[in-house]
Parts: sequence; structure tokens; C-alpha cells
Amino acid sequence: MRIVRYTVNGEARYGALDAGDGIRSLTAAPFDGLVYGEERHRLSEVELLAPCEPSKIVGIGLNYRDHAGELGLELPDEPMLFLMPDTAVIGPGGTIRCPEMSERVDYEGELGIVVGRPAFRIRLEDAADYIFGYTCFNDVTARDLQVRDTQFTRSKGFDTFAPIGPWIVTDIDPGALDIETYLNGARKQCSNTRQLVFDPFYLVYFISWVMTLQPGDVIASGTPAGIGPMQPGDRVEVRIQGVGSLINDVGAWGEAPAGP
Repeated sequence: MRIVRYTVNGEARYGALDAGDGIRSLTAAPFDGLVYGEERHRLSEVELLAPCEPSKIVGIGLNYRDHAGELGLELPDEPMLFLMPDTAVIGPGGTIRCPEMSERVDYEGELGIVVGRPAFRIRLEDAADYIFGYTCFNDVTARDLQVRDTQFTRSKGFDTFAPIGPWIVTDIDPGALDIETYLNGARKQCSNTRQLVFDPFYLVYFISWVMTLQPGDVIASGTPAGIGPMQPGDRVEVRIQGVGSLINDVGAWGEAPAGP
């Protein structure tokens, strides 16, 4: 099943997307079960938003073997965690804004793990029960600031630096999904979730022993090899097998959004 969040007539709501791209409205967030409303829309009739409203985004550093290899770094012994604020979130079609204080802003295509129920000190064997589904995520990074700072709050935390979407897929196995990132139509990242050092189930388990994960929270599971810079005027796309395609334009603060 694909779960979307969208606006229609100026109101944001959740919905379930059928195979023919028709949306059936939901009366509330889907994490406690699906309660259908009476409204139906076509996907072309609505504006898609980020498919959830996370209270926090937990990022994972250096979690692909091929990415560690391209950087010449050893694999971590345990997940490397950092946080991104909810104010960084934008949806599909939103514009990533390059801040004036950075001279290099990079794409990082990632599998996003969406939490479905409160997770606090859970058992590893129960972790799958706490995952609602999966989505595409772009962990936008001000690379020069990341190098200068001792932690990642500034380089990962700018408004618009956490594109999520286009929807949440609830019924896929995350173990062997192709993941790609395209910049202006040219493929820049190409890997598979088999390359993950720590899989989604271990990440949910591990993080739950650090902080409580809430329904709608997102874990950005790490990026594969091939990271690189974006410029205003570019278009970036994250594609994940079985999930979908997240497309965002790149602009600068003070500019109008790029056209189609």
C-alpha cells in the first residue's frame, strides 16, 4: 500500500493511493490504522506533501560499504547517529534552497524508514513491528560546513535540506532494493540496500535504546557511493526500487522556484 499526504482546497490530509493513482482520503494519520473518509481524488488533482510529519529525523552516517570505500574509511562498529530538525522537511516537488554560507551543497539519496508506533528499548526481533513503511529521502548536506564543524547540525539542518516522498510504501522487503540518484537526468549514485552495514531493523532497535521513536519519525538510513554537488537550477531525483521517485529542484534563497 502507498500512503500519501497532500493538500486539496488548502487543507492537508492523508490518503491511500490505489494502483490506478486514485487517492482515497483518510480521516486521520494512518499509524493507528486506516480510517477511510468519503473523498476521492486523482493524483493529478492534488499537491503532494512530505508523506509524514516527523517529530525528528535520525540520520545514519557511513552506513553503505561502497560509500565507506570511496572515502577510504573503515566501517563503523555501531550506527553513527545525528539529528535533523522537522523544519528541514519538504515534499516532492519542493525546492531545495542553497544557503549563502555554504559553497558546496550535495545530494545524498537514501532509503527513509518511517516509524509506525512508539519504540522505546525494543527487542531486535520485534523491530519490524515498529516500522510503518519506507520512502525516498534526500539527505542534503552543506559539505564544506560539514568538514568545518565537529558535528552535523548545521550542515544537515538547513530549511529544505530533508526532502521526503513521494509516498510511504508499507509492503516491501527492504533487504535488496536498488537505489539511484540522478542529477539533471545523469545517474550519479547506483547501489543496493544489500550494501547497508546496519539494516533497517537493527537501526530501529539501536536507536530505540537511545531515544524514543514516535509514529511518523523518519530514519535516514545512509547514502551509497557517488555523492556530489548540486547548483541552483539543477534537478535531483532519488529513485528506489519498489518505492518510487522523489524529484526536487534546486534554487537559492530569494529566488523563485525553478520551472518544470
